[in-house]
Amino acid sequence: MNIQWYPGHMAKTKRLLAEQLRWVDVVIELGDARLPVSSRNPLLPQLLGSKSKLLILNKSDLADPLWTNRWLTELRKVSPVIALSATRGEGVSQIMPNLNRLVTAKMDSLKAKGVRSRTIRVMVAGIPNIGKSTLINQLTGGAQAKTGNKPGVTRGNQWIRIHDRFDLLDTPGLLWPKFDDQEVGYKLAAVGSISDDIFDLQELSAWLLDWLYLHYPQTGQRYNLGIEKITLEAIGRARGCLLQGGRIDTLKAAQILLREFRQGNLGRITMDLLEPGLPDN
Repeated sequence: MNIQWYPGHMAKTKRLLAEQLRWVDVVIELGDARLPVSSRNPLLPQLLGSKSKLLILNKSDLADPLWTNRWLTELRKVSPVIALSATRGEGVSQIMPNLNRLVTAKMDSLKAKGVRSRTIRVMVAGIPNIGKSTLINQLTGGAQAKTGNKPGVTRGNQWIRIHDRFDLLDTPGLLWPKFDDQEVGYKLAAVGSISDDIFDLQELSAWLLDWLYLHYPQTGQRYNLGIEKITLEAIGRARGCLLQGGRIDTLKAAQILLREFRQGNLGRITMDLLEPGLPDN
C-alpha cells in the first residue's frame, strides 16, 4: 500500500504556518504518544528555527506506559516534553508551568529593553486528528472566544485566551508531502491520522495484524483467539461478520479491528519503538 497525499490546502497551510510563526513567542508541537516520532511533521523543525518549543505527546491513555516513559527520557535530551491525555484531562496542568519556563528569558529581555508588558503568544501545531481541539477546550474550559485582532490572524485561525498571560493561535493540521519510510504511513493510517477514504482498509488491517502479532501478540485475546496469528477472516468469524452464503465480510472485520485499535480496546499500544521488542519492566 503506497500512501501519499499533499492536497493543495496542505501547501497553503505550510505557507501560512511559516508566516504566522514570526508573531508567536513559543510553539506547542502536538504529537501522538503512540507515535512519538512518526506523528511529528519532519518539516516543522526547519520552520521553527530557534523558536522555543514544548512537545506534548497526547493520547497517553492509549499508549503503552512503559514505552511512554522511555520516550520521555529520550526526547527530553533534546527539548522539553510532556505526555498527557486531553480527552481525560490527565497531565494538562503541566502545560502552563512549562510554557512559563520557556518564555521567561524572552519576556525578561523585552522588559529590560523597556518593552511594555503584553500577553505571551503561543502557537499549537500538529498533524490532523491529533487532538488539538480537545486540548484547547481543556485549556479554555470550552470557551474558545477570539481575543481581538492580532497580526497573523486569517479566516480559519483565531487567537484564543488560554490564561491571563497567554493567547493561543490554533492552526490547521499540517501533513508532509511523502514518506521516506512507508511504515510511517501505515502507522499514521492505523491510528486514524489519515482519512480512511484514501487507502484499502483490508490491506491496512492485514498489515496491522502482522505488526500486532510481532509486538503485542496478546491482543488476539480480544477476539478469544489466544496468541496465535490473527486474520481478518478469524475476526469476522468471531464477530459474526457474514455475507450471503456464509462468506466472511472481511471489510467489516477490518473496520471493527481499526475502530477497536484506535479506541484502545486492544490495550495500550505504542507503535514507535526505540529498538525491536517490548520495553523492559
